[in-house]
Formats: sequence, C-alpha cells, structure tokens
Amino acid sequence: MQRLEVVGFLEGRFPRSLAEEWDRTGLQVGRLEAPCRRVLVVLDLELRHLPLLPEVDLVVAHHPLLFHPLEAVRPDTPLGAKLRALLAADVAFYALHTPYDAAQGGLNDLLAHRLGLREARPLRTRGRLLKLAVFVPTTHEEAVAQALFSAGAGKIGKYGHCSFRVRGTGTFLPEEGAKPFLGTVGREEHVEEVRLETIVPEEKLEKVLEAMLSAHPYEEVAYDLYPLANRDVRHGLGRVGQLSEPTRVTAVLERFAMALGVAGPKVVAGPTAKEVSRVAVCGGSGGDLVPAALHAGAELFLTGEMGYHRVQEAVEAGLTVALFGHAETERPFVPHIAGLLRQRFPELEVIEG
Repeated sequence: MQRLEVVGFLEGRFPRSLAEEWDRTGLQVGRLEAPCRRVLVVLDLELRHLPLLPEVDLVVAHHPLLFHPLEAVRPDTPLGAKLRALLAADVAFYALHTPYDAAQGGLNDLLAHRLGLREARPLRTRGRLLKLAVFVPTTHEEAVAQALFSAGAGKIGKYGHCSFRVRGTGTFLPEEGAKPFLGTVGREEHVEEVRLETIVPEEKLEKVLEAMLSAHPYEEVAYDLYPLANRDVRHGLGRVGQLSEPTRVTAVLERFAMALGVAGPKVVAGPTAKEVSRVAVCGGSGGDLVPAALHAGAELFLTGEMGYHRVQEAVEAGLTVALFGHAETERPFVPHIAGLLRQRFPELEVIEG
C-alpha cells in the first residue's frame, strides 16, 4: 500500500476544495510516493509523539504543523525538532483541518449527531457547484447519464439522478486523421443528439469527467462547465438543528459534556434556566459563526472558544453561549479518522496519538 492511497481516501471523504481560504491543509512535510504500513493519527503533532515517528510512515493530523511563514528552521525549537524528526525518519505529515470540519460526515456532523440534532445543516455553507452540459448521440444518452450519476453528479438535496435533457441536431466535419464514431472523414455530418445537463459538486468534478469521457462514444467530446452561484448545502462550518423536544439548557450542556468526555463547559454566558429547541454547534473556534447562528434562529450555541466581544454580541441578542475548549470539541477527530482508516484498510496499522 502507498501513502498516496491513504491520502486519496481521506481527500475523497474530506475534499481539500472545502478548505477555508486562510487555511493550510494537505501534505506539509515529506513525500507520498512511498509505502505505508503504519499511520499515526493525532489532533496536533506534539513533542511527546516524536519517539513514535521512526515506527510510522504517515502522520495524519487535524491541525497543520506549518501555518505561518517560517523565518528559520532550528532543531532547538519545538517546531524545528518536529520537522527534523519527520524528515530524518522519512515520515509524511498530512493535515486535514477545515476540510474535515466542513465536510458532510466530518467533525461538525459528529458533534450534531452526539447532541441528537435533527435536520442539522451547516451554519455557513462551503462547497461549490458546477453545471455540466454534454452533447451525446441519442444511442448513448442513458449510458452517459448513468455514468455521470454513478460518479456523483445529479444530486440535489434528497433527490438523485437529476438532469435536464433536450434533443437537437449536432454537426461536425471529421478532418484528416480523425477516427469518427459516426460519419466519414471529409464529409459534414448531422446527428441527432441530446444536450444532457446535470449538477456536479466541485470536489467530484474530476471523477465525473473521467466517467463521462469513458462512457461517451465520441473521439472528441463536446461539453460545457458553468460555475454556479448556488451553494452546496451539504458542506460547511458549524451545524444547526432541532432537538427532539424542548430541553433545559443545563441538560443540553450535560449531554454535550458527556459526549465529549469532559466535566462541563469552561464558560457559560446567557440564561441557562430556559428550555431550548434549536441548537447550534461548532468544533474549535466558532465566534465568526455567531451572526449565522442568530440568523438560523438558534437559542443555544455550543463551541470550543470565542472572543469576549462575540460572546457579548451573542448574549445581548438572546443567544446563550457555552464554551467547552478548542481541543476538547475537536478530540473526536482522532478516533473517527482512525476508525475510518481501519475499516477501509484492514491491513494498515493505525496508532491513535
């Protein structure tokens, strides 16, 4: 097994296209063109992990190791020691960070599930969508359509295989050296074709195009791609949803603390005696999502950390805020990623750091 296979699987689940503009994700140290037998999964690469590095091939971390520009790399600093240890042991370092936070099935979906939120949706959507239009001879309309759908195109909410089709006439003149599926070199052809339109999530575009080209009979395939203003509502930062029934704030806080394995929130601001039905949650730092939580009608916002003025803004607007700690709200990352890797690659040894 290659490191590329492991990283490819993770990027399929948590696409890098979902990263925030300011973020640093992906491969940060080392090479992926090498065998992979053992993986170390960590929230952060810490000095205590360095003795493990000679025994592993790949480190998968939530937080990036390199975030700000470096002025120097010195082994007598913690960062320098980590970089030296990774390079000396030929270990690759890969950071998932905000793609994991934002992706459907990632951190914030895990937190929403542990809270028991129903119909949870992102507070701030992240994914991009494109419109694909391809021109297909009528004889291959269904073959190309099914190839597109199987590769991940045509999904709108709870509906799959979504497309729009219109029939028309395609023209082309095969030139010298061409090997046309239909027609003859040197003679203009008029062929009954279908304009097949569907929607494609940005992170699935490469796979969808490969499937389309493989199923299409033409030597040269005519297709158009249009960026859409529509947002992909499956992905995004934070989540907001409904509790199964109105519940006192104190009971929700206890439930969330138990799910995280902590004693309770570090900070609570706003009334706690009230009952709430609509709850927002965000792993890590959720201060920038306060306006979105208020707009979504949340009555309680659970996150890791938040600046003083954001807390004030939230409370004055009637939103109770509970802060459980940045790392504490992101700790599900390690067992979740380790579990996914063990399930997908049974032969891979996965160490939870």
